[in-house]
Amino acid sequence: MAKKLEFFYDCSSPWTYLAFSRIEEVARRHNANLTWRPFLVGGVFNSVNPSVYETRANPVKPKARYYTKDLQDWANYYGLKIGNPTVFPVNSVKAMRGAFVAEEHGRISPYSRRVFESYWGEDRDISQDDVLRDIVRQVGLDEKEYFEKINAAEYKARLRSNTEELIERGGFGSPTIFVDGVMFFGNDRLPLVEWELDK
Repeated sequence: MAKKLEFFYDCSSPWTYLAFSRIEEVARRHNANLTWRPFLVGGVFNSVNPSVYETRANPVKPKARYYTKDLQDWANYYGLKIGNPTVFPVNSVKAMRGAFVAEEHGRISPYSRRVFESYWGEDRDISQDDVLRDIVRQVGLDEKEYFEKINAAEYKARLRSNTEELIERGGFGSPTIFVDGVMFFGNDRLPLVEWELDK
């Protein structure tokens, strides 16, 4: 019986971009049912993980240098371009609400990929409507429908619900992955995700 693979993600995280680039392949390889779970990582940080903000304000310099190297090592290993966006952190709320619109049209994977690429690879501010408009056109979504829906109460509530659910289930950041309810955090846990899928 196929296992349920839930991918809680926010496109504002570079580590999530890394995991995103492999999660569909992992699901295919293990015949798992992949469920996309867009959420707002800032909401999680505010509720249960404020240490993220403290670390940004007062970084440990050797650790910060290694963090930069580690991220680029992973990006090179995966063949992705991950830069240092001018706007960081970015307000990803509109982009993440838009993931629900894309999902309704079977386009959540290409949509999310373009959001990640635009922000991390092209240094484009994904909080801006003109940037989102370009992404929407590129992935074949209807611009009018997209902007109407991301500003609608229903789509705001869906993103909030996913964020609250992740907190309730013990999550504290992005990406968070569940295999039949068993939680794993971070891109570097993908081997453990695959191990769990094989059980």
